[in-house]
Amino acid sequence: MRIRATVAAVSGALALSALVVPAAQAGDQAPRVHKPSAAEIFGSAVKDTAKGSFASSSAATTAPVISKVTVNGGKDIVLGTTALKTITVSVTASHPSGIADGYVDLWHGTDPSSPDTIDGLLLPNEDAATCTAVNATTATCKLTITVDPRYDLYKNALAGTWHVSAGVLAGDQSDIEYTDFYSTARVQRLSKLTVNASPEPVKKGRTITVTGKLSRANWETHTYAGYTGQSVKLQFRKKTSSTYTTLKTIKTNSTGNLKTTATASVDGYWRYSFAGTSTTPAVTTAGDYVDVQ
Repeated sequence: MRIRATVAAVSGALALSALVVPAAQAGDQAPRVHKPSAAEIFGSAVKDTAKGSFASSSAATTAPVISKVTVNGGKDIVLGTTALKTITVSVTASHPSGIADGYVDLWHGTDPSSPDTIDGLLLPNEDAATCTAVNATTATCKLTITVDPRYDLYKNALAGTWHVSAGVLAGDQSDIEYTDFYSTARVQRLSKLTVNASPEPVKKGRTITVTGKLSRANWETHTYAGYTGQSVKLQFRKKTSSTYTTLKTIKTNSTGNLKTTATASVDGYWRYSFAGTSTTPAVTTAGDYVDVQ
């Protein structure tokens, strides 16, 4: 009855890798991505309403009720330039007959029924979810999704908010509940931050210079590039303290570099802290110790 494995085989990262070509050749055009319908996920007996939500062909049945969908434990999905990342997704739902199967995917675009409007798709690895009964009518169904930034995240514009699709199949397979717009999740470009305070050691009352760099993954070149024009906090804690205090906020330059000065008064640790943006996660350096003599 199920054809999810076939859909995943032709729509996942391998298919995207065959379709994606360098931006200079493709003119930044997105590849055509096939977003599986509820009928493809749960079986041909499902009826498509053409509005992103679906029901079985039997009007007399009771649809399952989805109560919760979790993506990556509720955390943002952060990817670097080459390393694959596998996340867990789950859907909790109930039906008088229990829950037989669940489904979750992530997609980027506007209209799930139109391939021309979808430029990103993250499908589950499994053909069927692992469902664990909470009670006689409710179950939580889990799947995994593996993201490869070299293929799935082929352009930097994919960083930010993605749609989350969710669906479940009733235990007696009489009906389903499915929507392409259950919730959203964030996919972000991994950030890196450095710090160096000098000179070390320094005489009390003298000026120290604190340099550093804020960079983030570039999914188009598979390298890390400076994140320009971003506010970063310079923080300090005394050797005898466990708490950092923000001394000033400065901005990265056109190459992501940071440079500022401060007066050295006591031994302690200097660090930079970046609060993050919708496309890039927060990051804070370890403290760089300066001995004041």
